[in-house]
Amino acid sequence: MSHKHAQLLRTLFHDPISANVHWREVESLLSHLGATVEPAHGARFHVKLNRAEAYLHHPHHSNVLDRTAIKYLREFLAHAGVSPSAYEAEEERK
Repeated sequence: MSHKHAQLLRTLFHDPISANVHWREVESLLSHLGATVEPAHGARFHVKLNRAEAYLHHPHHSNVLDRTAIKYLREFLAHAGVSPSAYEAEEERK
């Protein structure tokens, strides 16, 4: 995982929630993790990762995710087994 993706993952799980997470960065991270991201109805995207599925919403008036969307994304990633601690444990095994 690149430094940029690792930093974004830490940002997503950090409290307080950042107000500066861009949709394109999230899309890139999901793609790097092996998720399938398919357009659904309107601004929704159907995402599958490690047997977890969710619908994520592209921001309507900007490319920055709001805090609610980041919380939902955080829950989805945790359900899929992706977290900063899991990433760091995997890096130590290498």
